[in-house]
Amino acid sequence: MKIKTGDTVKVISGADKGQTGKVIAVDNEKGKVLVEGVNRVFKHVRRSQRNPQGGRLEKEMPIQASNVMVVCPQTGEPTRIGYRTAKDGSKERFAKSSGVSLGVVSPPKAKA
Repeated sequence: MKIKTGDTVKVISGADKGQTGKVIAVDNEKGKVLVEGVNRVFKHVRRSQRNPQGGRLEKEMPIQASNVMVVCPQTGEPTRIGYRTAKDGSKERFAKSSGVSLGVVSPPKAKA
């Protein structure tokens, strides 16, 4: 999956369309991401020693990774992500719209 923890993403479809937030967690097996402040639901909690107040807790739920796009740090607009090899041989992610680097994915390979 091209989306990583810590990326700023924008929701492109669904009930929270247009909202932006930071990725908290990524589930590669299910293809879902947990975005800060997006897809909030209420969880009803019974009173207990652990939670003496009880009531409704608000929390984020995962959304499908195909419903979000990474926001380009240079332009501030949603963009697709690609991979390329840098001059030193390391692999990096980049924003396809502006070409700006989004960080190194793997270090340079050792030459035999």
